[in-house]
Amino acid sequence: MLVAAAVCPAPPLLVPPVATGAAGELADARTACSDALAVLAAARPDRLVVVGSADPGEGGPYPHGARGGFHGFGVDVEVRLGEPGAEPQADPRSGRPLPTSLAVAAWLLGHTAWSGAPVEGLGVEEPLTTARCLETGRELATRAERVALLVMGDGSACRTLKAPGYLDERAAAFDEGAAEALGAADLPALTALDADLAAELKASGRAPWQVLAGAAEGAGLEGRLLYEDAPYGVGYFVAAWS
Repeated sequence: MLVAAAVCPAPPLLVPPVATGAAGELADARTACSDALAVLAAARPDRLVVVGSADPGEGGPYPHGARGGFHGFGVDVEVRLGEPGAEPQADPRSGRPLPTSLAVAAWLLGHTAWSGAPVEGLGVEEPLTTARCLETGRELATRAERVALLVMGDGSACRTLKAPGYLDERAAAFDEGAAEALGAADLPALTALDADLAAELKASGRAPWQVLAGAAEGAGLEGRLLYEDAPYGVGYFVAAWS
């Protein structure tokens, strides 16, 4: 059963060596992520599942100890999913590098000294339908008696002219609805997010958020929105559910 969840954005710029001189611009977001992770730790889960957006071919499970890094962004930073120094489990998929969203999650966990439950990851590819997202979430909630989720994904990438997806006048309303739903743990509202519109707005969090909605069915969790902003024209939200 799901006992807690944290929702965090997944830009590599959350990792200070990647951001370099712009590291301070997301300081408040990092602090909010740490606060959300503290909620997960306080829930004392038996298992933590990190759910994050993934590019085609990166979807599927990643075991405790799976490796990732940020070499593609020009920095020599490596991470492992789970406790620092965690050894990969004997799993043929453990050699796959973590998707960027899960690598950011691994960095966050490593810098909040996560030492609780075993950690596993799940990469969710954007084309996943809402129905399949909900089904996946329900399956995750049965993985242990006490399950927690760390859900990684961004809102629209079309909030300004300089945004990765350029300016789309629909983006602000989409992000406002997503932020309200995440802050209120509003499962029907998350389920109702339009997958086609999300794809047009390059909102990578849509599928992971709907996985969360499926996992939280019947759990009775309450939500708090800890951070909301759109630096670089991309919607970033941090929420904690408990």
